[in-house]
Amino acid sequence: MLSISDDYLIGFVEGEGCFYVGVVPAKTASFGWQIAPFFKVSQNPSGKVILDKLKARLGCGYVKKNDAPASSDRSLAYVVRDICDLHEKVIPFFERKLYVKRTSFETFSTIVNGMYQKKHLTKHGFLQMLDLSYSMNTGKRKFSKEHIAESILTD
Repeated sequence: MLSISDDYLIGFVEGEGCFYVGVVPAKTASFGWQIAPFFKVSQNPSGKVILDKLKARLGCGYVKKNDAPASSDRSLAYVVRDICDLHEKVIPFFERKLYVKRTSFETFSTIVNGMYQKKHLTKHGFLQMLDLSYSMNTGKRKFSKEHIAESILTD
């Protein structure tokens, strides 16, 4: 059986992993928006063994196709979305061990820990987490931070 060290898995995540926090519309959420953190690692099908090892090591999450079924993308992804698993398993595993992704990980940790403490259930807490989430993974987002904040504040 292949033995893979924690250091290898951490290095692998430095190159292929993502700590992400989305903010998406949700009719059932208090403010009409949901904060959705997740940890994801992508890999070609030949690297599935690494994704499985990471899943086994963290004891949570799932491995799935990385893209929509109709896509030509054949890559796979290991994903953890559950707040308790992120707080109790993922964050402790990577704490003080990342270099390249350290800043996004620290912001991600602050958001997940706040959600674990239910701070996102108040307008003030939600807006703080909104600000934090939009400070990381600064690629194109479907909704602007200002649009979301305005809809919460005028509610």
